Amino acid sequence: MNARAQDFIDVGALEDVPLRGSRILRSPAGDVALFKAADGHVFALRDECPHKKGPLSQGIVHGRSVTCPLHNWVIDLASGAAQGADEGCAQAVALKVENGRIFVDARALAPAHG
Repeated sequence: MNARAQDFIDVGALEDVPLRGSRILRSPAGDVALFKAADGHVFALRDECPHKKGPLSQGIVHGRSVTCPLHNWVIDLASGAAQGADEGCAQAVALKVENGRIFVDARALAPAHG
């Protein structure tokens, strides 16, 4: 693993993400959804359900999970893993919160090289 520090980008205020809701970050690398659980903890996932690529940002946040609006798959917000009998994983994106601001891993928003 690379020893250099991870680069993070400021993407907005913590208060901009509604409680038990989401906010979408559009980028050349694809959309990332920020979610805020009822306890105030913030998570970031690629905005695609592992099942049929449904928009997780439009799902219902409950506990520390989101239910996909297309086929009701329940996705763990921390890991991106499908819950119950469903299998698959939405890509989790590293983030941190400092002084009321949300920072996400810059690599998640950068276009792929090639």
